[in-house]
Amino acid sequence: MFEEMLDSSINEYQEEYKSKNYIKKTQWDMAIGLQEVDNLKPSQYLKKLSAENINDNLSIEEVESYLKEYYVEKKKQNNINHNELECDFVSMRIVELLKENNFELSVNYLKYIHKYLFQDVYEFAGEFRKIDFSKNEKILNNDSVAYGDCKTLVESLEYDINLEKDKNYKDISVVEVIKNITDFSSNIWQVHPFREGNTRTTAVFIEKYLISLGYTVDNSLFKDKSVYFRNALVRSNYFNNYLNIKEDKNYLIKFYENLLLGKNNNLRSEDLIVKELF
Repeated sequence: MFEEMLDSSINEYQEEYKSKNYIKKTQWDMAIGLQEVDNLKPSQYLKKLSAENINDNLSIEEVESYLKEYYVEKKKQNNINHNELECDFVSMRIVELLKENNFELSVNYLKYIHKYLFQDVYEFAGEFRKIDFSKNEKILNNDSVAYGDCKTLVESLEYDINLEKDKNYKDISVVEVIKNITDFSSNIWQVHPFREGNTRTTAVFIEKYLISLGYTVDNSLFKDKSVYFRNALVRSNYFNNYLNIKEDKNYLIKFYENLLLGKNNNLRSEDLIVKELF
């Protein structure tokens, strides 16, 4: 092959254009996609409202108003799909939160996120659970992660958050940043302080944290890989001493590499299946 055939200098640079509403779209993509962790789908009405918001035809305040009116009518007709209601309102609340230019690395802010996201859905929004529980996981052949003790939830979260406060991300490499964020999000999720909505709350908390640190987050991952994200959190916390199975955070690291570095790791939930349990 002639050398000049490999010379790209003669090719023109191609501009990459992102619409002015690109950020809005990715926020809605993240908000709706994240509901997949609980197998929730949006109503057609929310799809319409979100498209109007993305195109600047409706403000987020108008989206909220129309959505509330929609479900008032649904209630009068005794025709509410509660899964759609949860998906619609929580998705909208995520978009609202992502618009807020604030973040606080604290237990109270984690509770604030949960209360804000689920204010339209759960009476216990923003309240820590008072019971211990387990959850059957498909990738664990219905075994469960060992979640935090309900009696020590606050202490566990404060310990993890105080450790995080001592870190200076300006002085470490992005590889070390990803390792730290992996450990932090895994630990916060393992505590599982709420009765429902822990993965969605953790995801928003971590995204807001990363943005506060100056990082750009690829929201398309939460749109397309939210189930992988949750399964990676499961895998990062599961151990079985009898079968000599250890916690494995490599899957979560791959997710964050794609999220922050734009890597193209192949993220497949089937790879997280713990074969020794089957």
